Amino acid sequence: GRCGRVSAGICFRLYDEDDFNKRAAYTEPEILRSSLAGVILRMKSLHLGDVESFPFLEAPAPRMITDGYQLLAELGAINETTKELTKVGVELAKLPLDPKIGRMIIAAREGGCLHEMLIIASALSVQDPRERPYEAREAVDRAQAKFQDERSDFLAYLKLWDFFDDALKHKQSNRKLIQQCHEHYLSYLRLREWRELHAQLASTVADMGLRLNDTPATYEQLHQALMSGLLGNLGMKQTEDEQYLGARGIKFTMFPGSGLKKSRPKWLLAGELVET
Repeated sequence: GRCGRVSAGICFRLYDEDDFNKRAAYTEPEILRSSLAGVILRMKSLHLGDVESFPFLEAPAPRMITDGYQLLAELGAINETTKELTKVGVELAKLPLDPKIGRMIIAAREGGCLHEMLIIASALSVQDPRERPYEAREAVDRAQAKFQDERSDFLAYLKLWDFFDDALKHKQSNRKLIQQCHEHYLSYLRLREWRELHAQLASTVADMGLRLNDTPATYEQLHQALMSGLLGNLGMKQTEDEQYLGARGIKFTMFPGSGLKKSRPKWLLAGELVET
């Protein structure tokens, strides 16, 4: 938790006074800096009316509302004409996830890869348990080589899940288990958080009547389901440089720790786009 000052002391700041004085007095409300797709989805499922007329304390900009509707339409969650929820939208509203990740789970049920998708979806919803300190890049690459998959970084999540699952089953003590995680530059706490979220999602989809697949999913089945929620993150490699051209003219590069760094595929489906 956080603790306020309890006595007189000295404050060390990592920035100068001019920089401090230029900053906003208060942090911008989250609703003004986050995607509104999830907010719109929940409001419609609870019949709270249109987001445009809702009395927010800090009303979001019209552009952000438009972007939220556009994403939901892209996911097939709303009717573009009436703005009402579709069957997919009603199911998405039951999942406590980002709508894009929820859409992958719905598609995984139809594609016969729900077991694998729950692992990947929960991984994408928490902070990556793989640590990559800049000063130990080569050691990290060697330690985590067993998790890499030359076809897809999404499949690497499945290998990492199996590794931790096996470590839990054969652990001699919590201390040794944590040490084993550190040897592979993995955060034990984030791995536990990943498993806890996975258990919650498994319980939720069971309540929704979704059944796990009995046979292992193929590469094609899994990535078709992933694409249903990540269409905006699909990019084609440019011939003149190392960048990928994505939807709406967005250009992005591959993460340095990606298992696909050497192969440089023509098409790339990114799990997340981070502005740097």
